[in-house]
Amino acid sequence: MRLSEFYKSFPNESSCREAFREKRTNEGVICKKCGGTAHYWKKDKECFECKDCKFRTSLRSGTVMENSNLPFRYWFTAIAFLSATKKSISALELQRELGHKRYEPIWLMLHKIRSVLGKRDSLYELSNYIEMDEGFFESVNSEKDDNEPTMRGRGSKKQSKVLVAVESTPILKEDKNAKYKHKPNAKVGYLKMIVLENLKSESISSSLKGELGQASIVRTDGYKGYSKLKEQVKEHQVYRTFDKEVLEKTFPWVHTAISNAKRLFLGIHHSIKDCYMQNYLNEYTYKFNRRYYGEALFDRMLVAAITNTPYGNRCDNG
Repeated sequence: MRLSEFYKSFPNESSCREAFREKRTNEGVICKKCGGTAHYWKKDKECFECKDCKFRTSLRSGTVMENSNLPFRYWFTAIAFLSATKKSISALELQRELGHKRYEPIWLMLHKIRSVLGKRDSLYELSNYIEMDEGFFESVNSEKDDNEPTMRGRGSKKQSKVLVAVESTPILKEDKNAKYKHKPNAKVGYLKMIVLENLKSESISSSLKGELGQASIVRTDGYKGYSKLKEQVKEHQVYRTFDKEVLEKTFPWVHTAISNAKRLFLGIHHSIKDCYMQNYLNEYTYKFNRRYYGEALFDRMLVAAITNTPYGNRCDNG
């Protein structure tokens, strides 16, 4: 949805509240007490009431807005900005747009939205041909002592370790038309990015449970951390080479996804704490996976906000 259309459709708080109620009614409400799905709206109490046990559910309960006192229009505006651009928006910029006095509630609101986007994407698994590689994203270590010496490379505490997997279906020569003439020899599908504590084979194997289809064919480099992949998929193809041309043909999309995400974060968010890195990646992958949705992306983000509550993260306690 374009921002001009958004402001016409949702000019005030009551319009956002009513749209949220209608959307939630369409998606369905589940009773926390008995699990019932049949509800009716009590206009005098402004809540849903279960037809079976009469338990009442507030409009925000069970959604991304649970336990939040921010206006509905704030949430709708945040989703509108996130869906209107291929990139992102910083919490400080959104704070200016909303005219809110405090930065922290706006920052937290954006992270809650990014968290439920990741929760929505976790419902889907990658299949068929998959490229996989590890990415190292610059971040601020939340547990590092300032006097502790740092190191470079794979074990650096200045970088978050991210496992990146993307569907990459080969395009046959006879099927390659003008549309793909100057593009890689593979068509990109869905993308997943998962932050890991380490890149040991046990961590990689554990993080991929439920993320890959068993009939998939996965391509990786020769890193030993991928040694257990053959137990989870149909075939694991290993390419041990430093030849740039071979790597570009073999992994045309996973490296592109990593580099694009790095440029995005550097240009908009500048400095990201490692324990929040997954949330930023959630937004990036969610929008990548729905890159052809156009104006429908606002509606899909709103559904994700209504049907999911946010994950916790490692920074919640300080």
